[in-house]
Amino acid sequence: MAASLTLHEYDVLVPAPLLGPAPSNVRVVSPELYAWLEAQSIALVGGKQMPWVRRSRRGVQVTSYVGVVAAPGGTLIEILPKVGRARAAGTGQARALLLKMLRCQPHISRLRFSSAQLAADRMPMLEVFIGEFLRAVVAVTRGGLRSTYQPREDDLPTLRGKLLVSQQLRRNLTRADRFHTAHDEFSADRPENRLIHAALRKVLGVSRDADHQRLARELAFAFTDVPVSQDPENDFHRVQLDRNMRSYRDALDWAGMVLRDFTPTSAIGDQQAPSLLFPMEKLFEAYVAHHLHKQLPGHFRLHAQAKRHHLVRHEGAHWFQLRPDLVVSRQGTDVLVMDTKWKLLDSTEEGGPRRYDLSQGDFYQLHAYGRSYLGGQGAVVLIYPRTDHFDQPLPVFDFPSSEGLQLWVLPFCLERSELVLPEGWAWPGGDGG
Repeated sequence: MAASLTLHEYDVLVPAPLLGPAPSNVRVVSPELYAWLEAQSIALVGGKQMPWVRRSRRGVQVTSYVGVVAAPGGTLIEILPKVGRARAAGTGQARALLLKMLRCQPHISRLRFSSAQLAADRMPMLEVFIGEFLRAVVAVTRGGLRSTYQPREDDLPTLRGKLLVSQQLRRNLTRADRFHTAHDEFSADRPENRLIHAALRKVLGVSRDADHQRLARELAFAFTDVPVSQDPENDFHRVQLDRNMRSYRDALDWAGMVLRDFTPTSAIGDQQAPSLLFPMEKLFEAYVAHHLHKQLPGHFRLHAQAKRHHLVRHEGAHWFQLRPDLVVSRQGTDVLVMDTKWKLLDSTEEGGPRRYDLSQGDFYQLHAYGRSYLGGQGAVVLIYPRTDHFDQPLPVFDFPSSEGLQLWVLPFCLERSELVLPEGWAWPGGDGG
């Protein structure tokens, strides 16, 4: 079985041999794998692909992209959220948390995870997704592949359909045993089947799990008479599902993820590595937005990525759009501005130089949001993941130059999927929390 390497965000990798014990966030890898990672970190600088690995003082370091990368040579590199280490959770719990957060992503929320939470305890994330896709394809094959009548034009030994006279005279003038006809053929060659077949072939080249390989080969055999999609995007636009094709919906949703998101990272020569990576900052923002609206009183509305204000106006033009992650409004009036930050705070660092590990730039940013969206009156909020070192709201921050504007730093509990509110909290502009 292929080797696997499980990491957390911002772990550092160094080549073997390492003299002395390695810190908890340092992993020792083979010189060959390290050389490939180093080449990746250089190739990704300034490129359009996800900068999931970078050079560091001690070696190479993974960044805040989570998911899976299949390295040349068969090593599967899995990167999990850093909160898994901060909460001393096992890798299974960290994978389960990542699955939970992924389901809040707009392009993933439709996917059904029948047994993914159980599988997360025993296999890497990539194989979890592959297993779900294969289970969806099994449901399709059990009901039989759907066929439809397709127009065909061909030379046949017998007359079938409509004889195309001009083509017959041009192609078969001396062939009395051939008829050039246009006819309809009942065939499984339709966009839905081509897409699933293409995804199966891609899975066969990516999966490292023996059971998944075996099942994918068996399923691909059922699609032998169906060509592989050569233009997936066009075929996705041509998908037409009727009420008798309900089993296809899940399989096509998963096929879309396989064909679109199992993308190669930067290519070093001919060394391409299939990957399934997601930026943790965006995952956390979507997760908070998905669950926070359930916590709001009914007369409040939550807006994601609002863009109603700019920082300055210059010669009649608006410059530097202000786009907070979340804005809460009541009866059309903005009453609360919130920004999510995927960073681990330490509430024990109150009086030290680290100041809870908060960023001065984030405070400037929230002050600008509060002045523009709230008129300098009310509350702005920074939301961070809850950990053992940050499990309660910090004492409120006041802006001396903006009387009436306050900033709260609140933890969001990933297990309970809710924002931890200060004692006695009342939603601004409402009737209480």
